[in-house]
Amino acid sequence: MKYLHEYRDYSTTREYAEAIGRICHHPWNIMEICGGQTHAILRFGLDQLLPESIRLIHGPGCPVCVTGLEVIDRAIYIAKQSNVIFCSFGDMLRVPGSREDLFSVKAAGHDVRIVYSPLDALQIAVKNPDKEVVFFAIGFETTVPANAMALVQARKKNIGNFRELVSQVRVPPAMDAILFSPQNQVQGFLTAGHVNTVMGYDEYEELAQKFKVPMVVTGFEPVDIMHSIFLLVQMLERGEVGVVNGYARMVQKEGNPSAIMVINEVFTSGDQYWRGIGLIPNSGLLLRSEYAPFDANLYYGTEFIQVQEPPECISGLILQGIEKPSDCNQFGKLCTPDHPLGATMVSSEGACAAYYKYRKE
Repeated sequence: MKYLHEYRDYSTTREYAEAIGRICHHPWNIMEICGGQTHAILRFGLDQLLPESIRLIHGPGCPVCVTGLEVIDRAIYIAKQSNVIFCSFGDMLRVPGSREDLFSVKAAGHDVRIVYSPLDALQIAVKNPDKEVVFFAIGFETTVPANAMALVQARKKNIGNFRELVSQVRVPPAMDAILFSPQNQVQGFLTAGHVNTVMGYDEYEELAQKFKVPMVVTGFEPVDIMHSIFLLVQMLERGEVGVVNGYARMVQKEGNPSAIMVINEVFTSGDQYWRGIGLIPNSGLLLRSEYAPFDANLYYGTEFIQVQEPPECISGLILQGIEKPSDCNQFGKLCTPDHPLGATMVSSEGACAAYYKYRKE
């Protein structure tokens, strides 16, 4: 807990909650965009400390959850190919495809491995030159620099048996889609501090001005979150529009220039399908043409795989903040962590998983 206890201090958290109660004179709908923040809010009961007039809405900030169903099926198809070592972060193995998940593929005897970095997968490729190694490159802007660097190294060192199955998504276009929707209820945003650490928040200021909503760059511990809610409620009550940095110990306005440079070298923006939500323009990061030889989707020709979302799962509505997990008729019944209908029940950042773990009663 070294260097962390001060950001989990109950007295400070409570003081912020009381201060929010004093300055809040109107009802406000606030969306925390990140699934990690959702888990912290429920784990520490932060929503229960707030005035009833403040409603927290859970956003689509779970990269595992928004990875398209057809992308999961493509990963399963590739993992089943002979001579393939398929590498992935652990939380992707439980995400259900249309008929099975990657854990089932691993259990059936195929070589599916959990890694902690794309560079680990690259080393596996170096050590197994007779095998094809594919890394499942998913995530928001936070994971992109490492995924890009692995491809830069593979190209530089001419490692021809390494590829990435890419499903990288960008947060600002998703926020744009939420605010533009006729169903939108969001009046202010808590942004994902780890994404802002990489990308900065210039693009968020453009969004704030476009839709006339305030935003606060937010961390992940109780004091961080309550401090940012206090700042956001201040802005809402005053009618202020713009972006305030509530996570200054980690985030600079310009982000991380070195990380942005390597991202721009490997990726370009493009349209992306979000699971349960649909196609969001300019919300994905696609490999540039010079990195096409490392594109597993092209190499294995998996674009033919197209599937439909199961109608009984409302994860799309949950990811858009329109419904909460407790509103789902299948929550805790047909849909559990052992038998999930959607990714939001199994991801470590999924809203349904958070409700099941902390609010099932």
